[in-house]
Amino acid sequence: MQDSQSAFKKEDPLGMDAMSSEEYASQSKLLQEFTNVPSIESAWLFKTNNEDRSRAMFSISQPDLLANKKRKYILHSHIVTHGTMPLECHWSPFPIEMTGVSAVVPSPSGSKLLVVRNGEKGSRTTLQIVNQSHVEKEIHVDQSIHGPLYTDEWFHGISWNHEETFIAYIAEQTPRPKPAFDDAGYRKGGSSEEDCNSWRGQGDWEEDWGETYSRKGRPSLFVLDIASGEVRAARGVPKSISAGQVVWAPPSSSGHQKLLVFVGWLEHNGFQSTARKLGIKYCSNRPCSLYAIHSPFEEEPNADNASDSGSESVPASVATNLTPSISSALFPRFSKDGKLLVFLSSKCAVDSGAHNATDSLHRINWPSDWKADEQLSVTDVVPVVMCPQDGCFPGLYCSAMLSDPWLSDHCTMVLTSAWRSTEVMLSIDVLSGEVTRISPQDSDYSWSTLAISGNNVLSVSSSPIDPPQIRYGRRASTEDHDGRCAWVWDEVTSPLTAASNKVKALLSHHKLSILRIPVPDPSDELSDGGRLQFEAIFVSCEDSSQKPTVLILHGGPHSASVSSYSKSSAFLASLGFNLLIVNYRGTLGYGEEALQSLPGKVGSQDVQDCLAALDHVIEEGLVDASRVAVVGISHGGFLTTHLIGQ
Repeated sequence: MQDSQSAFKKEDPLGMDAMSSEEYASQSKLLQEFTNVPSIESAWLFKTNNEDRSRAMFSISQPDLLANKKRKYILHSHIVTHGTMPLECHWSPFPIEMTGVSAVVPSPSGSKLLVVRNGEKGSRTTLQIVNQSHVEKEIHVDQSIHGPLYTDEWFHGISWNHEETFIAYIAEQTPRPKPAFDDAGYRKGGSSEEDCNSWRGQGDWEEDWGETYSRKGRPSLFVLDIASGEVRAARGVPKSISAGQVVWAPPSSSGHQKLLVFVGWLEHNGFQSTARKLGIKYCSNRPCSLYAIHSPFEEEPNADNASDSGSESVPASVATNLTPSISSALFPRFSKDGKLLVFLSSKCAVDSGAHNATDSLHRINWPSDWKADEQLSVTDVVPVVMCPQDGCFPGLYCSAMLSDPWLSDHCTMVLTSAWRSTEVMLSIDVLSGEVTRISPQDSDYSWSTLAISGNNVLSVSSSPIDPPQIRYGRRASTEDHDGRCAWVWDEVTSPLTAASNKVKALLSHHKLSILRIPVPDPSDELSDGGRLQFEAIFVSCEDSSQKPTVLILHGGPHSASVSSYSKSSAFLASLGFNLLIVNYRGTLGYGEEALQSLPGKVGSQDVQDCLAALDHVIEEGLVDASRVAVVGISHGGFLTTHLIGQ
């Protein structure tokens, strides 16, 4: 007996007994139940000949824990509406796995699909044009032209032109050859890496854009001619500019001019005029502008003269800065009628130095035949909100924008934005500046826009204890109590729901509430916004005062924990933990004054806010003060060490 016990201890270096080993195996299976719930990455709506019928395409993902990879799928659906009758959905029988696919982008008409496959390091990029029956064209782009396409949240930009004959996109510029050196000096081209001894160098060091962008080439603008399969780099973009978020401008009145508008980040005009990039992930405080440039496939008027004289051809144009009067311009979007160019600005972040801050929305009245030397005026649409009144619009906080965010009137766009501890959908009249919350006013769930077609909006709603649910919204014929057009939201039954049924059952006895926390001992020097109550999302078990609690802290500090579904948090809740998710002052979604109250007080004000939230639930008898853990990442990890240290 003693021998068998000692053998067990040798085989089990962690010292777990049989019971704890079974418990870990059970928890491992439970974790898989949560990770098996698919995530909806993006979606598209396509019109049909029948006004009551729409086609939808969903891009979904599912983590493969053992391979440490993410599986990607495409799923199709037909959505049928019958007036006031319940909505019908007809789904494809199975999702289609998109192995090796980096991005898919439908054409404006929905008749074609661009499929991007970024090759492994050193291999070619493949661009496929797929029509409704087969692969129409396949283009292999050699590394000598460009590297992989950017598909991240910042530089990503893939845009079909209106006629669906050209596609503009952002890809890694091929690095220029550099002279190589070893400890004996210059290394000739015929020698190998093995010939270098103690050190080797390769010319001048080039700074990249930091976290997740290490060893990536400069984001550069390229255009594909679908008919010929030729890819050309945009001409006239200075090498000091990193390009991103490209869109085609509407055709000019003459029909000859083909313009591209993109966001450009000057690489030597960083934060507070520093001649460095200093990283860009989670940082909207990097100065940027909108630029316009001619398509590289547009005929150059001086090309013949240049060839006759024997001199080098001069580019037809150089990139023109459209927004020199504003320090930040992002996500350019042209209205469907081509008369307006609307964009977001993070000028508050750029001007203050906060890595994220309150956004503003602006527009440019786009002329039908714009000339490069023509100055365009920028009009404010939605200004920065400094100190919101209780329950009122707190300002714009948008991390992305749909490629087509417009309703059918050509002047109303729909955005997803943080609103205190929730994420909401807003409609914005870009002519009047009127902002309306179209997701339910009385919901503590978070809502996000997936796609728009006409006046129909495909969205997803979720909470920390309720996995994502697809919703289909349309304008109602009635008005709400404020005299605004009401919206009706139908629940869309989908195959994705089946995977989440067990998760729902595990969380069915939990409750969600959003707690208002008074500011502890506000000082006289605080702004009005800095004195406003902040919030904490509280997920409670049955008999919560008898259960352990996990204090969850977001990073940033200028980010937010919204009341959307998180697999890791839901898993913790299913194990019997209460969750207290604190949005301390400095969080996005509460107005600019509240956000700016934190810089200069990091490590004190945010720590006190976290303690105040914990004290609040203890005083209310909601949790056991002796059974509290704390977890956080990035700035949340910094706060975690402060809390256990102080």
